[in-house]
Amino acid sequence: MLRFNFPIVIIDEDFRSENASGLGIRALAAAIEKEGFEVLGATSYGDLSQFAQQQSRASAFILSIDDEEFTAGPELDPAVLNLRKFIEEVRFKNAEVPIYLYGETRTSQHLPNDILRELHGFIHMFEDTPEFVARHIIREAKSYMDGLAPPFFKALVDYAQDGSYSWHCPGHSGGVAFLKSPVGRMFHQFFGENMLRADVCNSVDELGQLLDHTGPIAQSERNAARIFNADHCFFVTNGTSTSNKMVWHHAVASDDVVVVDRNCHKSILHAIIMTGAVPVFLRPTRNHYGIIGPIPQSEFAPAAIRKKIAANPLLAGVDAKTVKPRILTLTQSTYDGVLYNTETIKHSLDGYIDTLHFDEAWLPHAAFHKFYGSFHAMGKNRPRPKDQLVFATQSTHKLLAGISQASQVLVQDSQERKLDRHLFNEAYLMHSSTSPQYAIIASCDVAAAMMEAPGGPALVEESIAEAMDFRRAMRKVEKDYGKKDWWFKVWGPDRLAAEGIGKSADWVLKAGEKWHGFGDLAEGFNLLDPIKSTIITPGLDMSGKFATTGIPAAIVTKFLAEHGVIVEKTGLYSFFIMFTIGITKGRWNTLLTALQQFKDDYERNQPLWRILPEFCAAHPRYERMGLHDLSQSIHEMYAKGDIARLTTEMYLSDLQPAMKPSDAYAYIAHRKTERVEIDALEGRITTSLLTPYPPGIPLLIPGERFNRKIVDYLKFTRQFNAAFPGFDTDVHGLVEIDSDDGKHRYFVDCVRAD
Repeated sequence: MLRFNFPIVIIDEDFRSENASGLGIRALAAAIEKEGFEVLGATSYGDLSQFAQQQSRASAFILSIDDEEFTAGPELDPAVLNLRKFIEEVRFKNAEVPIYLYGETRTSQHLPNDILRELHGFIHMFEDTPEFVARHIIREAKSYMDGLAPPFFKALVDYAQDGSYSWHCPGHSGGVAFLKSPVGRMFHQFFGENMLRADVCNSVDELGQLLDHTGPIAQSERNAARIFNADHCFFVTNGTSTSNKMVWHHAVASDDVVVVDRNCHKSILHAIIMTGAVPVFLRPTRNHYGIIGPIPQSEFAPAAIRKKIAANPLLAGVDAKTVKPRILTLTQSTYDGVLYNTETIKHSLDGYIDTLHFDEAWLPHAAFHKFYGSFHAMGKNRPRPKDQLVFATQSTHKLLAGISQASQVLVQDSQERKLDRHLFNEAYLMHSSTSPQYAIIASCDVAAAMMEAPGGPALVEESIAEAMDFRRAMRKVEKDYGKKDWWFKVWGPDRLAAEGIGKSADWVLKAGEKWHGFGDLAEGFNLLDPIKSTIITPGLDMSGKFATTGIPAAIVTKFLAEHGVIVEKTGLYSFFIMFTIGITKGRWNTLLTALQQFKDDYERNQPLWRILPEFCAAHPRYERMGLHDLSQSIHEMYAKGDIARLTTEMYLSDLQPAMKPSDAYAYIAHRKTERVEIDALEGRITTSLLTPYPPGIPLLIPGERFNRKIVDYLKFTRQFNAAFPGFDTDVHGLVEIDSDDGKHRYFVDCVRAD
């Protein structure tokens, strides 16, 4: 069995002393080490909250109650208070790790009950031999360790360690093949023995089958379903893009009417193409920062959806009153963290739409803290819809601890309908590899187990607290600079709690509030997730008006990247960071100091060769420019093109479908497309998704026509890319071809005009 490194932690002020107490505790430590366990000794609690973080790496704690500061009154005893605080910090995240107290003169009568009930035992020194006490503690430590690993991860560890010869694929045979090549040996040393021994194929019976959900994999999926408040869970090893397609291929067939968030992930649009569905879109709000707001609550009313069906040219002649949409897919949360009250949506559409699908790729953490209330798909003790299956697809690799591509499909049965797992598995098999990566499955398993209470809720609370501290720190810096100077703003409510995480009610979006700019919102329908932080750079206000000077966000994020800070998403005058459960104070303080350095370099107009050497090496034309000068040049071009307003109006413009997405895409398969240059695009029908980055949301889908505003935006993109190489606006679906004169020409593949 693999020996994991989880030391037994001893905290005793005499641990290094030469007195009798010190000799006694070191004798116990030596007996523990003789049994093969590492001991980590400390002489004080130090920073209690930080030391208590050791709970994640300790197999047991042994805490002294014989410190000199103990007094006769346990309730007022400072040592008891320290002990209580330490145990509370440990138990906040870990209810199971063994905690022992030991003493020479003090006993349990010196301690209050709230401490005693958290203990696994009390050791009175010198009544037993150190060897006997050590074996007792180690037995409990081993029992604790044996219970940590969830089913599949435990089975995978056991298999990788049992020494079986591998006669199945993959061909590297547990890593042996890599050892036969110099570069292969480098690969082996980088990734390590355990990862390669655990890289096995689906013929290993004792690990179960992902494709038919049996054995330890099935146990782990059931365990995850329980933890995430679902009736069913299916692990997915190639991302939530694939999870989304599984849900759609289970629920949707050709010519079905579907209701979709217009600003959905492109995988949903791919699903529309693959299933042959006819989409009806719900349109979110936007502000001129380019931040996507919520779909108004009124859009979710059946009457409003019927009106959209009646107006859709692809459904001409269809009686909207008799059409029952097959699915509604909603992006929960938006890219900037705006959430919907899912119970309101379920109640509105129960009995009208068969399947609700919440794309919670960016929200798997919400189920584990009361802060989020009913602003996520599946919670404890909520009423089930009467006649509606609810799906949630989640990227456990985005905000939890899964490795890349770790995802899951969660399902909640309705009162009258249960998921037919065998039928769903047909769609699951359609999109699953027959050679899944078992390390990803194990990370799905472990990511779920990590969210078990109390650990999971504690991790989420910690991430919210760090996000709040960052926001308060940013506002403190702004206040110090004063109103006549500039600083970066973190988008969010005007009021922040003075300390802690505050109340979630403060993060509910209210109608007409200036800070969000989304207009007249329904009461209690939307919440901003505080761990999603959109940082606003100077130069643009909420109305879309450009200031005289400005700092486009792309310049800031290039600066940050060269200082070791990589952000999630960059807009025109905003960039986006997330406070996942892996974020620490050190990380966000590093970001804040890097922003301080940017401000200083901007004010001094530092030459780019000095502060952005890697960027200038790739683009020497900028070497002699100053940071202020470059910022102003790009800002002025944005302002001249009125790009903020153009982008907003482009996304909110009326986009008319000319044919079903699947029919338009078929022109690609049949090689009946025509590559049309930007200037000739107006009125043409696209066969490809057109997706500008930022914000990374499809603008047109196959079968829709180009309008004037979209063409104007693409013309601006062409002009901007020529003026500022290295800051190019990336538009997926836009084909770039170099002409003989050295200029870049841009095309889009469209339905061929016969």
